[in-house]
Order: sequence, then structure tokens, then C-alpha cells
Amino acid sequence: MKEFDLIGHYFKGSGYQRKDVVVGIGDDCAVTTVPENQQLAITTDTLVAGVHFLPDAPAKSVAHKTVAVNLSDLAAMGAEPAWISLSLSLPDIQTQWLDDFVSGLYELTQYYSVQLIGGDTVKGPMAITITAQGFIPPESQLTRNGAKPGDFVYVTGSLGDAGAGLDILQEKLNVQGEARDVLINRHYFPTPRVAVGTALRRLATACIDVSDGLISDLQHILDASGCGATVHVDKLPLSRALTSAVEVEQARRYALTAGDDYELIFTVSEEQRGSLETSLASTNVRASCIGQLNGQSGSLVLRCNDEPYSKDGLAGYEHSFDAS
Repeated sequence: MKEFDLIGHYFKGSGYQRKDVVVGIGDDCAVTTVPENQQLAITTDTLVAGVHFLPDAPAKSVAHKTVAVNLSDLAAMGAEPAWISLSLSLPDIQTQWLDDFVSGLYELTQYYSVQLIGGDTVKGPMAITITAQGFIPPESQLTRNGAKPGDFVYVTGSLGDAGAGLDILQEKLNVQGEARDVLINRHYFPTPRVAVGTALRRLATACIDVSDGLISDLQHILDASGCGATVHVDKLPLSRALTSAVEVEQARRYALTAGDDYELIFTVSEEQRGSLETSLASTNVRASCIGQLNGQSGSLVLRCNDEPYSKDGLAGYEHSFDAS
């Protein structure tokens, strides 16, 4: 199958269609209309087989995750997603794989009212790049650098499930029954917290999504904001699936270090804490307070049941490159 045949068969005119797309797939560029009094938030993520997803991962899950991680970035900025473009590098064309990939892509974009407006295809090692764009009202974006000493640290949902799911798939963790299915599903099909992100506009002082693990991602907020934090490990939100699969101490280590949960970490001032529950009520997403910021720039202290908790051996994920 040639490139334009592939585009025409799988992508052109398919999926969710938005009224603000003037020209979509099929021309040299897409043309879109940005609503009045809105600004554009733009993010790009590349996922590579063997690095960001297992080479034998189901195609539907690969598509879902590739879209979800980009929508999660928009959510972390408080943006409402609108459009994506897709660059797809494949070693060969397998029609069943593509059928499943497209199914996963359009299922998630349909749910969030997002249109695929363009992209590129090429023969090469498997890698998928998505650029996502969304809208934010002026001066309402969430960033990493607005937190202040005294703010409280919150996280949505539960942490550690995706990391445990990956270990199950790699046969590093033996879990059976319903918990196994739940944890693997959390790894394959993360949920971007889009509704939470928009609800936090002008409420949260800083925000980031959990892609590389709680410790790593919270540290980005601390460094950008010039704050320190104390995190109470006994307050970390752990799912029933995770605590039934492993001992609580191992569950906490997953929650602190494992990536790919795509929950939101955010900070809220004392004055806004009362408004938080009301603002999140319509999202049906739980947010747990896990700590508080202080003035010790860059310092992250862990405590558990009011006792010091060692960070020895705890680290989130970070890409590394060979220098030449």
C-alpha cells in the first residue's frame, strides 16, 4: 500500500469532525479557526517502540496511549483539546495492526471531541509522533512555576498502577485475577484528566502530569517555583488493585517512582482549598492532598506516619543520551 492510499483509506474524512477545521487531511496544510478570546496550547510527544511502549503491545493501546499522553499535557496546562496531527513511522504495513490502531485513535479522539487534521507517514522503525493543540482563555493557563510556600500538594486518581502493569507484562511481577487485568489496563489505556485540568484554571497555582513518576514530576514544580515540599507517603492514593497485588510498601514505591499514570499533580493555596471540592465535583475524579510546600528551594522530604521516610533507591524515569 502506498502512502496516499494509506492516508485515504485510514485517515482522510474519518473520525470526529469539528466545525472549526476549515481544511483537514488532504492538502499541504490544515487550516483551522481559533475561537475569539482563546489562546492556543501546543504540545508534541514521540513514542518509540521498545522505549515508550512494548514492541508487542496491542495496536489499539499504542494509539490510545499516544493520543492520551498528548491530551494529558494539554490537561496539565488547563487546555481544552481540539486538534491533533499524526506522524507514523512503520517498518511495514500490516492491515490488521492499522485497523486496530485507527480504532484506538478514533475512539479516544471521539470521546474528547478532537479531530485529526493532518500528519505524515514514512517507512522506518516504529515510532509515532502526535502534536496536539487546544484552547485556553488568556491568563488562565496552568504552569509549573506558580507554586508558593504554604500551598498544598494534590494528586488525582491513584498512583503506581501503570508501573505495576508494566512489570506484570514484563514478567517481573506475578499477579493473577482481576487485579492483573486492572493494572495491565491502566498501563495500556491511561486516562488524560482533561476535565480536571480545565476545572483547575485560576484555582491551582501549579500543575504537571505524572509521566515519569511522582518524585520526578513534583520535582519539576519545585525547581520551577523555587519551593520545597514535604510529601506524606501514607497519604498517597493507592488503588485496591495495586494493594491487593503487592504489599503496601511496594505499592508506595510504585506510587512514588513509576511513570505512565498520567494523573495530575497540582498545588493549591490555603485560600482556595475550600473551592477545590466544588470545582472538581462535576469531574467525578478524586483528588488527594499528599503534602505541603515550603521555602526550601528544590528540597523534597518524604515522611510516613509522621516519621522520616528514606528516598534511597527511589527515582523516577528520565531519558538519557549517549554523548559523542
